Amino acid sequence: MNLFSFLVATNIDLPMSLYDYTAISITGDTLSMQEFSGKKILIVNVASSCGYTSQYADMQSLHEKYSDYIAVLGFPSNNFFRQEPGTNEEINKFCKREFGVTFTMFEKIHVKGKKQHPIYQWLSNKKLNGWNSKPPSWNFCKYLIDENGNLIKFFNSKVNPLDSSIVNLIIENE
Repeated sequence: MNLFSFLVATNIDLPMSLYDYTAISITGDTLSMQEFSGKKILIVNVASSCGYTSQYADMQSLHEKYSDYIAVLGFPSNNFFRQEPGTNEEINKFCKREFGVTFTMFEKIHVKGKKQHPIYQWLSNKKLNGWNSKPPSWNFCKYLIDENGNLIKFFNSKVNPLDSSIVNLIIENE
């Protein structure tokens, strides 16, 4: 019996891929995470009125410089001291006007708590992702996914999107 058969037979939760999930874009389209396969993915919970909001500019720079290797995905959330009070339309306009955002943005979601979005359930449940149990502790936490949809690294809010610890993981093996 191989390991997969053993895990299924013993009813142990199997880690799933990010590619098993969908999310609604900030403009209302349903997007499968499968659309980003073959590239690394940086998932960031974002907010417009946070001390880290300026990281939008660096997320955009990362997107522009390394778009052949990575998809940058922004998930607005109002979970931390109501620092994202706007509607999806207001958030979208703000991001484009203030930071020229062209990377993929999603509708405002919950990244923690009882209404936590399924993608963030996957990101913060080691039974689903294979190793990590850290939910976002603040706005602009970052999760790096490999080209096969597996979670490979968590970065707290203080780590800038252009930090070498992120960039080196993006360009390794390229």
